[in-house]
Amino acid sequence: MLFVISLLIAAASYFVYKSMRKTGRYQESRFSLGALAVGIVIAFSQMFTVIPAGTVGVVDFLGNVSDRTLKAGVNFVNPLANVIKFSIKTQEIKELMNVPSKEGLTVQLEISLLYSLDPENASKIYRTVGENYTNIILIPQFRSVVRAITAKYEAKALYTDSRELLATEIRNELEKLVAPRGILIEASPLRQIVLPAGLTAAIEEKLKAEQESQRMQFVLKREEQEAERKRIEAKGIADFQDIVSRGISDQLLKWKGIEATGKSVEIPEFQNYYYRLG
Repeated sequence: MLFVISLLIAAASYFVYKSMRKTGRYQESRFSLGALAVGIVIAFSQMFTVIPAGTVGVVDFLGNVSDRTLKAGVNFVNPLANVIKFSIKTQEIKELMNVPSKEGLTVQLEISLLYSLDPENASKIYRTVGENYTNIILIPQFRSVVRAITAKYEAKALYTDSRELLATEIRNELEKLVAPRGILIEASPLRQIVLPAGLTAAIEEKLKAEQESQRMQFVLKREEQEAERKRIEAKGIADFQDIVSRGISDQLLKWKGIEATGKSVEIPEFQNYYYRLG
């Protein structure tokens, strides 16, 4: 529209300029010439559009949407076309909703959704949904998927280590629904889960009991290992004493006694026994 207006201004200024020149009104003709230059500059500038970083442009010329999306930077376009800019940056949706659990309890869930627009499908999104694709497609599907998946889990699972599994399943299921439309799902982290007060206390007590049971199992295992170590040590000492006791005889003791007194005794049986030991 601005392109057409600037062309009309330029054309009108040109005719005024010619008319002023014919009548000799040169000072007025200069103003007309200036208006003509401004109109031409504005019209020329409408042939280019600047796409900011992190966005793409979709060209709509009189209802005909181009399949080619404009990348970030300066782009030459039809001055009569309308350029719609779509962000392809990571965006976040925060939802606070009451969801059902497997037991039929109502759980308050605060969850985020990180998503972005596929730049190659921006024109498809514009043609089939429009600029408000987040509220039309993404948010309703997101809420539906979250409620469907939490209904498969018990409330205590949402409160414990199954949270990561739940978040991954939500992401995968939502991606199946919206990826063909050109929406990329990056993550769906669970920010906060609020269970009924009585259930929260019961879960915490159960977790404490499980932790205490695990601690006692560790203590018992450690005591069993210590008892086994002592048994092995005692057996080793007993085996050593048995070996030593079998190697000591009355004849050996007598011989050692003679050696201690420094006397030399010719006792063949001792000598033979001594050599045998040596």
